[in-house]
Amino acid sequence: MRAAVLGVSGYGGMGLMRLLLRHPSITTVIPVSSSQAGEPVRTIDPGLDESGAARLQATDGRAVDAEAAAKHKPDVVFSSLPHLASARALEPFYEGSVVIDLSADFRLDDAATFEQVYGEAPARPDLLTEAVYGLSEWNAAAIAEADLIANPGCYPTCTLLPLLPLLSEELIRGPLIVNALSGISGAGRAAKRNMLFCERSENMQAYSPGMTHRHVAEIVRGMELFSSRQEIFFTPHLVPIKQGMFVTTVVEPASGVDGEAVRRSLERAYSDKPCVRFPGPRIPETRHVRNSNVCALGYHIEDGRLALFSVLDNLYKGAAGQAVQNMNLRFGLGESTGLPLDGEF
Repeated sequence: MRAAVLGVSGYGGMGLMRLLLRHPSITTVIPVSSSQAGEPVRTIDPGLDESGAARLQATDGRAVDAEAAAKHKPDVVFSSLPHLASARALEPFYEGSVVIDLSADFRLDDAATFEQVYGEAPARPDLLTEAVYGLSEWNAAAIAEADLIANPGCYPTCTLLPLLPLLSEELIRGPLIVNALSGISGAGRAAKRNMLFCERSENMQAYSPGMTHRHVAEIVRGMELFSSRQEIFFTPHLVPIKQGMFVTTVVEPASGVDGEAVRRSLERAYSDKPCVRFPGPRIPETRHVRNSNVCALGYHIEDGRLALFSVLDNLYKGAAGQAVQNMNLRFGLGESTGLPLDGEF
């Protein structure tokens, strides 16, 4: 199977390259970069070893532009380009390739909502309703039939996975208070003053609280797709770690719902899902999932309040890993094929 990756010089693109170069069903990887076309892949990502070199022979081990990549007729195309740029860059691939987009360009199915959130009209409004939302554990059947898959953001993935089983079974009620902590790599690789080491080291910061953060619309859409919409107050935070995400959601349990009911609901939802780990009420840690495609869950219930905990690696289960998971579902492969499932000690 031939796979192209747009945006190989970014964190998400480099993560995709590493996963695809080791994936047992991928024979050819076509690296795409508009800014570094012609550069050797191992110059773009010096941490790569030579074990995947044979899979890069189609481009002589170098990045190419999108037009050259299209000539290789890839079976699947991943785009790890920024929002508002990705949909345009994918134009050569909509016909003939399965497209998995890691930007937000297809995550919302309403053009007016998209423009309100992102301040610009979508590049391909005609495709918004055709795109399938790629929350792997909850949309596997639709993903398996889709030719355009909108890979979810890291914040929505980490927020929705513990919520959806409880929402769908009406075990919680009232507003959702969500506090989400993200590593700095979630802001991308482009140079930004507020992401300098001296700005972020020994420093934590909340930003875009309430309904102002762009991912809130995506979280709301996810609730509407798979359960029911709830009022949400979302506060993201930047914390001084390279990668990782920790989300705490506080909500009121429905009448008569106790910790045992919460445990049973989460176990029913995820006992057969290899990329979600639920060991019970134990509070997870980001190191337990770092460099893996796993979201780990936990909970605590006390005095009429339920706290749901979820952690993932924003570069893997929050981006590149879930994209490969969606490829596996789309092409009938084992869901976790080629994906790391072990975190750190």
